[in-house]
Amino acid sequence: MSPAGKQSDAPGSFPADLVNYVCLRLRQGKRVRRTLPVWGRIHIDRPLPFLCIYRRPPKREAAGTERLVTSEASYLICSGQRQLHRSISGLLRTAVEEIVEQFGGCLLLELWDAPASTIEEPVAIAERRPRFRLLATRKASDDRFTEAFEAALGRVKLGKKKANVSMSASAKSCPQAMRPLLDAATAAEMGCLLYGLEVAPIYRNGETGEIFPSVLRRLRHSLTIALRRAFFEFARQHTTHRPAHYHSLGRRAVVKAVWDVDTMLAQASDQFDFLLQLTPVNTEQAWNQFKRSNYQRKPVFHYRPLPAEPVELKRNLYRAPVERIEDPALALLFREKMDAVDRQITMLQDRETSKSLHESIQIFGGVADDLLDAAVDILETIPPGSRDRSPKGKLRAADVADLARAEIEFLREQYREVSATVEVRPDITGLIVSRGNLLVGSHLVVPESRANALLQHEIGTHVLAFWNGRAQPFRQLYSGLAGYDDLQEGLAVLSEYLVDGLSRSRLRLLAARVLAVHLLVDGASFVDTYRALWGQHGFARRTAFGIAMRVYRGGGLTKDACYLRGLREVLQYLTTGGELKHLFVGKIGIGHVPIVKELQWRGVLRTPPLRPRYVGVPATEKKLEQLRKGMSLIELTERQKR
Repeated sequence: MSPAGKQSDAPGSFPADLVNYVCLRLRQGKRVRRTLPVWGRIHIDRPLPFLCIYRRPPKREAAGTERLVTSEASYLICSGQRQLHRSISGLLRTAVEEIVEQFGGCLLLELWDAPASTIEEPVAIAERRPRFRLLATRKASDDRFTEAFEAALGRVKLGKKKANVSMSASAKSCPQAMRPLLDAATAAEMGCLLYGLEVAPIYRNGETGEIFPSVLRRLRHSLTIALRRAFFEFARQHTTHRPAHYHSLGRRAVVKAVWDVDTMLAQASDQFDFLLQLTPVNTEQAWNQFKRSNYQRKPVFHYRPLPAEPVELKRNLYRAPVERIEDPALALLFREKMDAVDRQITMLQDRETSKSLHESIQIFGGVADDLLDAAVDILETIPPGSRDRSPKGKLRAADVADLARAEIEFLREQYREVSATVEVRPDITGLIVSRGNLLVGSHLVVPESRANALLQHEIGTHVLAFWNGRAQPFRQLYSGLAGYDDLQEGLAVLSEYLVDGLSRSRLRLLAARVLAVHLLVDGASFVDTYRALWGQHGFARRTAFGIAMRVYRGGGLTKDACYLRGLREVLQYLTTGGELKHLFVGKIGIGHVPIVKELQWRGVLRTPPLRPRYVGVPATEKKLEQLRKGMSLIELTERQKR
């Protein structure tokens, strides 16, 4: 079934109320979304100075091509049958008249795929590159805009292969076997530019007509951005519309399929707390057991029972119809999330088996050589037992919980929907944020000098990201997009630095976690890693045990490398001009920032209501300015010490 509805090819004409409806909705500045008789749909997200057109060929298969058009905010897809030409032309003329009335001009872009006879075959699938032929009638084109359009198409890539683009002046800017929906003279009189775009169907098997879904998805995403750039140039050169950014010409309305997928993915991931399921419930007993063995035998860790049947979780997960999402940016995010949840379920199912480590590497990665080198450099440069300041005293679990509640109240003053809680529990080690709430281990003891850094790490980053995500329309922004851990933990460690709480011993601890993950992946045992941390690098026995426990829990968890790796990513982001405000929108990864900014320009995502306590403080701005100039990891603690 096509996204446009029933695919009957019986001739038909358009009812008058359809044309009147389109005219009235455009005049009122409202969205148009109607299924057409026979086959097709008109979708105009809001009045915009362009309209993309695709006509399905009546006598040959052109599977997948209409999806290149349905990504746009304003499109018409319809049957190419001759009997329908007059009705479609009349509907189009009505829409163009309203668009020109509002914006002073309109761009009509018709898109079709090149016939198989024009494609250079045979070409290996891996060697195919995007190819476009841009057509314009001399009377209804503009040379300046044509150059801009060609340049935008030239930026399209499939993998590392850039598109080949050619330009043709033609008597008509539509498929060879079809009549123009508007002739050039009429278009010129109406204030309309006509362009055609012929696309080589590299997303389809030339012999069988079978679609290559991943190729089509990637081409669609890249082409959508190129067309948006072209529409932006057209609006600036030929209309009264002044879009703030080319992404602001993208779709704002979200179709039902998006909400369905978002809900189903969230329901699947909400049925388990991944990290909580991998956190031992007997840390104190395990430590005592390890001591009694004279530090010679790995202790036995116990875990919470899985709250759901993995097979059932996956069955429900893959009911989410991601293939129905027309928006390429959202489709990418949801597909990534589906894959991430699938891998998490598999890892929990294989908890405490030899498979777990390999699955953890798939989710969180391992340790690259340059990250290991940075960690070893920190361990060798900063001596054991380093302190940046004399301790002011110790805080226990109840004290930390009270401070955390006060920090949550600070967030609630900004956004009254925040309902996070703080709970002190005996089955928790340290601090864990679970679904926007803070869990505090009842045995927790921390130096008073570390309190503010801990609060900004857990409340000012993790709790804040959850509730900023809750303020967004999609649940994935608070349950977490795929691969969000590096940015979340890197940003959390950066917050410690920005509030003068990133001590040398803390940085050394993060480096030790990277080393422990490396040793785990390299085949070292729990006891071997403990000995390396205690005997070779001078960590206290309990600290070395804690690091090893975090890394070896559940059969092997490589997540702890993400703190130092994420910090380096955030520092690199700042040195390349990145703004901190884009990182607070929810639980996202550094690679999601361009998509998040796109969705914000389009009005799909909202401005996050919460910001950390340290943002806007003069001392913070001064530090950020220094970071933008470049600073090594060790320099973070050296400058803070001074």
